[in-house]
Amino acid sequence: MAGDTTTVAPSRWEGAPVPEPAEGGRKPRRSRLHRWDLRWSPYAFVAPFFLFFGVFGLFPLLYTGWASLHRVELTAPDEMEWVGLRNFSRLLGDEFFWNALTNTVTIGLLSTVPQLLIALGVAHLLNQRLRGSMFFRVAVLTPYATSVAAATLVFVLLFGRDHGMINWALGLAGLDAVDWQNGAWTSQLAVSTIVVWRWTGYNALIYLAAMQSIPHELYESAALDGASPLQQFLHVTIPSLRPTILFTCVVSTIGATQLFGEPLLFNGGAGATGGADHQFQTLGLYLYEQGWVNLHLGRASAIAWAMFLILLIIGAVNWLVARRLRRSS
Repeated sequence: MAGDTTTVAPSRWEGAPVPEPAEGGRKPRRSRLHRWDLRWSPYAFVAPFFLFFGVFGLFPLLYTGWASLHRVELTAPDEMEWVGLRNFSRLLGDEFFWNALTNTVTIGLLSTVPQLLIALGVAHLLNQRLRGSMFFRVAVLTPYATSVAAATLVFVLLFGRDHGMINWALGLAGLDAVDWQNGAWTSQLAVSTIVVWRWTGYNALIYLAAMQSIPHELYESAALDGASPLQQFLHVTIPSLRPTILFTCVVSTIGATQLFGEPLLFNGGAGATGGADHQFQTLGLYLYEQGWVNLHLGRASAIAWAMFLILLIIGAVNWLVARRLRRSS
């Protein structure tokens, strides 16, 4: 109707205090701190790793490389005499270096090949439905958690010439006792046995983790095609584990190249010489002998860098093989 007036109900927000604007610069300052946090926090989190790597990894590596180009004794590390590549050229004609390299390769083969084969078998057994499977998984890892010194001393008793359990078992079989520590092949075989015992369980758990990631459909398809359990293992499990097997081969090879504790303690009386005839002296022992027994820090640094170059070659071979495997798959 004309003349009627409509009244609008007052809003419940009317009369409410209006918030004052933020003080100048507070909101921009907060957003700036937030941007800095997003940008620089990841670097702050990883900075401790690079700091420790630089102090305990990169600096010793570079200093060792610099010392390898000098004649320097451990008794006077500040007195360096420049000799260039003489320490490296001397290694090429050093029969003890080549003997240590040969022993390292031999012990590496004697320990790596059986170790990985046994680890594959153990992982395959652990991958089955077993009662108390967790107990067995922990049990196979126990040797890895054992001290190198304790394990080696036990094996020294086992391989003793006069009262060792190994020779006692050989005697029961009608065989002559073996002087494990003084023989060339026997001492290397004994040292390799220690390495196999310590690292088989570790590699078995790596293989087990890889086996559990293989799709069960592959096994079901193979079973429908009439494949036996052995055929499934050879044609399904092994091909699926090729990257993992390559990884364990490389890691085991690197460990064999740096082998030190087992041969050092296997014949404690011989010290770093690796036996009376250097029959089981590895590169690690030879480095220790030159640097901390003969006090030739420059020569020891050259041996360290030679080992580093060998590891670089192993890494390059690993990269080439992995690349070929990726292409073939």
